[in-house]
Amino acid sequence: MPSITRRRPRNPDGRAAVEARVLAATERLLQQGVRFTDLGVQRIAAEAGVARSTFYTHFRDKSELLMRLAGTMRETSFDRIREWDPGGPGDQFAVLTEVFADVIRIYRTYAPVLAAISEVAAYDEVVREYWAAGFEQFVTRTVEALRVEQQAGRTPASLDAETASRLIVYGGDRFLADHASATSADPATDAAAARELAATWWYGAYRRPA
Repeated sequence: MPSITRRRPRNPDGRAAVEARVLAATERLLQQGVRFTDLGVQRIAAEAGVARSTFYTHFRDKSELLMRLAGTMRETSFDRIREWDPGGPGDQFAVLTEVFADVIRIYRTYAPVLAAISEVAAYDEVVREYWAAGFEQFVTRTVEALRVEQQAGRTPASLDAETASRLIVYGGDRFLADHASATSADPATDAAAARELAATWWYGAYRRPA
């Protein structure tokens, strides 16, 4: 029975379309080199072709907008890694290398958003905690995956799953963010970067010599 105390959202498809336009407009402005701190709501709204009041109908403030952008990037990259099964058939090191090649492409696409997160997290506690919480969830998932591999005898029991997970997750993110930044490595080096990062995960943790 439908609730009589809560209204159904009107035109949810239209709402999603407006939000998509605002998110896309913000990405375009960041790609053009505008610092997020200098980016006003009025300019975002104008770029998206909506009224300033419409912006606030869909987003509480700029911080929520940035978290939505960053969340899309993070979930896309995390989901790609979560698809990987270290105990699967075939050459899983090669598979992991392909996974990281895809993740590098995602980081390159969202490099301006990552720069904005770094910029805003320095002074906005809500954004900082939101970003950190996502990585903590991924660390937890990696700990679980390593322990499964330890129980199966494929990863040495001597490995500290918690410490190793924090190292490869947080270390990997910093490497990827730096590699994908506009002032860093050329895209021609992406294949080598994916291979070296995969080797760090694979031989440094999942298949570390006993």
